[in-house]
Amino acid sequence: MYFDARGVQSTMLRHDPTALALGYTRTMMGFLLFRPSPCRISMIGLGGGSLAKYCYRHLPDTTITAIEINPDVIALRDLFHLPRDDDRFRVVCADGARYIDAPDHRPDVLLVDGFNADGLPAELGSRSFYEACRRRLSDDGILVANLVTDEPAFHSYMRSLRDVFENSVALAPSEGSEHNVTVFAWKGTDGLPSFTSLLDRARTLQYTHPVNLHTTAMCIEYGRKFNWNRYDEGC
Repeated sequence: MYFDARGVQSTMLRHDPTALALGYTRTMMGFLLFRPSPCRISMIGLGGGSLAKYCYRHLPDTTITAIEINPDVIALRDLFHLPRDDDRFRVVCADGARYIDAPDHRPDVLLVDGFNADGLPAELGSRSFYEACRRRLSDDGILVANLVTDEPAFHSYMRSLRDVFENSVALAPSEGSEHNVTVFAWKGTDGLPSFTSLLDRARTLQYTHPVNLHTTAMCIEYGRKFNWNRYDEGC
């Protein structure tokens, strides 16, 4: 699926439709290192449904809601082998920035990957949006966002995230991507688990998840030591 001739929105392996073909989606699944058994997942941005399909297959006890603003994208769900709506999966056509304020919206994991042809809409990177995300997350919930470092507003998004979640933020360069960064931001005051703890969790999860969480743990550890302030230069 393409935005235009330059931008890929989603990729699917025809011989394995539920596999995560793009590296950044594999890094986003790193939420399992923090919340291995979420009851509820919400995702803003459906695209080809890579994350939705993976979670539906490999987290059978999890209820999943995907919010997509573009009905034309939803119309392609069968082509991309998305499951039908049922008692634990549904696709909602709505503006994710507004849907997040729904009073019954209490996800344990909130995945935000709402890019369009022009990049990330400003309303999905604003302080008010991140405040709404934090409000709606369950008490031990985690926000996972896909960002791009070469966007002009990247530094602004990062400042908003840190203003809202304070020290409960971790950044990881996304697997196989020069510019994509995965952000993990969680409620509470617990710090980022140690690298050893992340590797131990990845080792436990390798028996139930084909995604390589060892690689994701290493990306998170690299991000812990990386000087992300370099992207604030000149701002």
